[in-house]
Amino acid sequence: MTTLLKINASLFSTQGQSSQLAERFVAARLAATPGLKVISRDLGAEPVPHLDAARFLSFLAKPEERSAEQQAVVAYSDALIEELRQADEIVIGLPMYNFGVPSTLKAWFDHIARAGVTFRYTATGPEGLLTGKKVTIFAARGGLYAGTPKDSQTTYVRDFLAFIGITDVEFVYAEGLNMGDESKAAALTAAHGKLAELAA
Repeated sequence: MTTLLKINASLFSTQGQSSQLAERFVAARLAATPGLKVISRDLGAEPVPHLDAARFLSFLAKPEERSAEQQAVVAYSDALIEELRQADEIVIGLPMYNFGVPSTLKAWFDHIARAGVTFRYTATGPEGLLTGKKVTIFAARGGLYAGTPKDSQTTYVRDFLAFIGITDVEFVYAEGLNMGDESKAAALTAAHGKLAELAA
C-alpha cells in the first residue's frame, strides 16, 4: 500500500491557497491510486511547538536518563518522524510569509531533524536516512519570487529535505496571488494544470 503524508503549513489551515492546492492534488492522487493511504498534519490547526532549550536537551539526553517531561517531548518527535518514515509520498502546502517559510513548518523541521534517527554524521559529512521518498510542494506567494534572489524558500526547503535523505522534490508555484484578480486566476489555472499532470 502506498502512503502519502500531507502537510498544510498555512496559518489559515485548510483555507489557505497552498492548502487548497495540496488538497486538490491529494484528491487527484486518491482518484488515480486505489488504496492510497493518506496521513494529514495541519500545522495551522495543530502547531508543532517551537524548539527551545528544554526540548533540544530532551533530544540529547540519554534515553535512560530522560525525565518524564523529556520522554514526552521525544515521544512527540518520534511520532512526527514515524509519520514521515511511513510515507512514500509527501505533499506540502507552503505559503510564503515575509520571504520565508511559516515558523510552524520550521518547528516541524526542527522536530524531525534528529541525529542518529533521520540523519547521521559520517567521516565524509552528514548522511540522510529517510531515502526513497517523493515530495511535491505547492508554493503559494502573493508576489513573484521564483527564480529570483528573493526566493529563499526553494533552496532552503530543498537543502533541508536533502539533509534527511529526500532528494526527489518537485515545486509547483502559484505566484502573484495578490497582484490582482487576473494574475491570481492565471496563476491558479497554471498550478491546477501542473497539479493534474503530476497527480496522474
